[in-house]
Amino acid sequence: MTAVWTGPAPAASASVGWLAGAACVFRRDLRIALRRRADTFAGLVFFVMVASLFPLGVGPEVAMLRVMAPGVLWVAALLACLLQLPRLFADDHQDGTLEQLLLAAQALPVLVLGKVAAHWIASSLLLVLVSPLLALQFGLPASDSAVLTLTLLLGTPVLSLVGAISAALTVGLRGAGMLVPLLTLPLYIPVLIFGAGAVQAHSAGLDVSGHFSLLGAMLVLALAGAPLVIAAALRISVE
Repeated sequence: MTAVWTGPAPAASASVGWLAGAACVFRRDLRIALRRRADTFAGLVFFVMVASLFPLGVGPEVAMLRVMAPGVLWVAALLACLLQLPRLFADDHQDGTLEQLLLAAQALPVLVLGKVAAHWIASSLLLVLVSPLLALQFGLPASDSAVLTLTLLLGTPVLSLVGAISAALTVGLRGAGMLVPLLTLPLYIPVLIFGAGAVQAHSAGLDVSGHFSLLGAMLVLALAGAPLVIAAALRISVE
């Protein structure tokens, strides 16, 4: 009698294994972030301080503050995201975890995606949640604050994914803390332009669907391509 395979299809089983591996890396990195609360909240404190300095320096002119608000808050969020990028893979490289990820049975791009997702939740998501409160300092209306929050929600994952490429390329190099911002900042410019531009367009009464479409397209492209590039960069850096 011929044996019949009754279990899951091999492709489906492999997909489940990859997702389980990514979930394991995701949970591990989140636990580490919770243990290192000082490092986790450093980006949030930096974001709040930088955004709060501009109203104090410019003065109480509401019209000027409203014009400045989208660019200032986006630049502050961008710089805050850069703070923790050099350590994204550096700690794993020092303790040998990175070599284990390279040798794992699961696909490295999927595992990398779990690490980047944990990094975004532990750092950038806090910035998104706090941004409406900081927008009050600039006198932004509630509708403009909502647009700002949505643009940050779409744009900050792109910042994490693109920044992870630079972090992977500089793993193990001296001065990586300086190299990562230099490599990453030029790549952040499109996200900054369309993120801040969406708030400015909404404030002027213009349609913002184009800005959101472009931010969404950037996010889709980053999700599809960045993990592959990060995995290749890690292999080059470790070897």
